Amino acid sequence: MASKLYKGRFAPSPSGLLHFGSLTAALASYLDARANGGTWLVRIEDIDPHREQPRTADLILYVLEAYGLEWDDNVIYQSRRHEAYQTALVHLIKHRSLYPCTCSRKKLSGLNGTYPGYCRNKPPPAGSLFSLRLKCPDIKIEFHDLIQGKKKFELTQLGDFILLRKDLLYAYQLAVCVDDQFQKITHVVRGYDLIDSTPRQIYLQSVLNYRRLNYAHIPVVTEVDGGEKLSKQNKAQPIPLDEPRPLLVKAMKVLGLNPDRQLRDASVTNIIQWGVDRWNIHRVPATNAIPLSIISDTQ
Repeated sequence: MASKLYKGRFAPSPSGLLHFGSLTAALASYLDARANGGTWLVRIEDIDPHREQPRTADLILYVLEAYGLEWDDNVIYQSRRHEAYQTALVHLIKHRSLYPCTCSRKKLSGLNGTYPGYCRNKPPPAGSLFSLRLKCPDIKIEFHDLIQGKKKFELTQLGDFILLRKDLLYAYQLAVCVDDQFQKITHVVRGYDLIDSTPRQIYLQSVLNYRRLNYAHIPVVTEVDGGEKLSKQNKAQPIPLDEPRPLLVKAMKVLGLNPDRQLRDASVTNIIQWGVDRWNIHRVPATNAIPLSIISDTQ
């Protein structure tokens, strides 16, 4: 039975083409949505024009179609949603939840990503450029990850985070929360590398009076055991368009499914349906990473 209550999404950035790691994340969110009779949306996170590559957004959509991952409704582009982000910022400013920060990247280097609050209680110098940070109280954020289990974060250990950059570009955390609320997303299935974004987003949702979502974080795919995750920054190879079937089968292995070798000879449509019929999110390994070296092409 179709569930009108379940809405999942895949939200790639057009800073590079999809690689095997991003395919696995897309497949996981797609299978979970379809297995639960829900809808699956695609959102293009194109809020940072300095990092975008020409035509990449269109190519990402073309790749998803070639791999049988067909989305519902219209694709949302964050570059067209600035008014919504500004409305959220105004709400936060009115409630004194933000403060200006003039700190440079050089000043903050070596802090492991945790902002120590240098600018929290002092106004910026006249005429200086500043970002806007969200004040984070000394509280714990707890949530039940559908794959990883119970998670708990000290919000102050994550630090006050930026919602508007010095160059007046909206930050990832703000845009994601606003768009998840706008699209009525209920379930977010994504890579473990984003798990520390989840407590930030849960807190921001509460400040904006948004609903809390369900989260699941799949293990990221690495080149070797203990190595860096496959990513655009690490020059991971784009997935090919000419033969999607072997990579779909391999991605299903990462996600705890047990496809036999004969499935590679099926059509893309049948491979995807095979995955939907057998999907169980609790079979996804509850680990932070899986190396490519242990994902065999044979049984």
